[in-house]
Amino acid sequence: MRLYSEFADWFHLLTAPADYAEEAGHYRAALVAACAGPAETLLELGSGGGNNASFLKQHFACTLTDLSPQMLAISADLNPECEHVEGDMRSLRLERTFDLVFAHDAVDYMTTLDDLRTLAATAFAHTRPGGAALFAPDCVRESFVPETDHGGHDGDDGRAMRYLEWTHDPDPADTQYDVEMAYLMRDADGRVEVAHDHWTCGLFPQAEWHAVLGGAGFEVRDYPSYDPVEYPALRLFLCHRPS
Repeated sequence: MRLYSEFADWFHLLTAPADYAEEAGHYRAALVAACAGPAETLLELGSGGGNNASFLKQHFACTLTDLSPQMLAISADLNPECEHVEGDMRSLRLERTFDLVFAHDAVDYMTTLDDLRTLAATAFAHTRPGGAALFAPDCVRESFVPETDHGGHDGDDGRAMRYLEWTHDPDPADTQYDVEMAYLMRDADGRVEVAHDHWTCGLFPQAEWHAVLGGAGFEVRDYPSYDPVEYPALRLFLCHRPS
């Protein structure tokens, strides 16, 4: 996925941190409500460019983890107060626990049930007894709808980016869907580069999410989207680790 490697320093022109205030507040409220006792430390799995963390860090001591060193670097620029750790959400083991564990849309890159199970095991291993975890896949099998989207931002440095996103499912019988991304990147001198990117994402029934998270040891319940009108496919799974 080129966005998270060679194009990583364009990431905040594709999706701006300022756009995440409402969303991050919704996630914070869910996690605090599900946590027994103090909610002071948070581990984010697949933290990407740190957009959610730029708001969550105001309330928690955040440890941010991601598979991409390039994404961790741009997050560290945005969130220098936070600890950053390179690691795969399927195998990461920090040998410590947190009050809260959060996994945003990076969970979409879990494309098999084994991936999902190892993610759940990682989250459970890092959630203290009585703590809470939240998983926010963009969609589940029942809510998936093929669609196109577009957006982008102008930067303060003279650069600008626009994108076209095409989401489709070529094989409804498997556990994956495809995302084609077209990027137009204008540098400060006005030169425009056009590039294509491809993402393969996981797609599981809602009941499968419950079974996997419950199988890891969590108590699981559904939690409403922060904006069901604009994001009707989004599904949130709010978990509590029993004491």
